[in-house]
Amino acid sequence: MKFIIGILFTAAVVMVLGYLLPGIHVINYWTAVVIALVLALLNAVLKPVLIVLTFPITVLTFGLFLFVINAIIIIICDKFIGGFEVDSFWWALLFSIMVSVATSWFQKEVLRSKDDD
Repeated sequence: MKFIIGILFTAAVVMVLGYLLPGIHVINYWTAVVIALVLALLNAVLKPVLIVLTFPITVLTFGLFLFVINAIIIIICDKFIGGFEVDSFWWALLFSIMVSVATSWFQKEVLRSKDDD
């Protein structure tokens, strides 16, 4: 159940950012749900591989290269999904940071508080 709620929240964040950021284009909420699902899949499968492959540069940059990996994941998502466009790497970077912050807050504040009930 938490996974579904997390996907729906991420989709809502994607929609809001699609309206707020001029370099991110999302056509509707169902596309945002697909984006959230594909991001979850790419983060589960591809991101660990990229982290292992780029470990030396990640260490040299004190972990800041992880932001680049997140932007690459967004760009890959852009290539797979029609109705979702990212204008440049920098928009993908900003988008990935904002999605990460929002979903991290949601997981910490909302989903964890339900565990306390």
